[in-house]
Amino acid sequence: MPIVRVEMWPGRTQAQKAELARVITEAVVTIAHTTPESTIVIFEDVERENWAVAGVLASQPP
Repeated sequence: MPIVRVEMWPGRTQAQKAELARVITEAVVTIAHTTPESTIVIFEDVERENWAVAGVLASQPP
């Protein structure tokens, strides 16, 4: 059973997450030769203050 975890900043709509879940599931089914029913997509919204890029918190001004 494939599990795909998507971590991103908050702000995406339910519709955007639904579309992401659909296309991610399609890709996993096609490439990993599995079924939609056995594919799990987990979305986790991570606040900018808990995310760093190149050693700098995303919540800090540039």
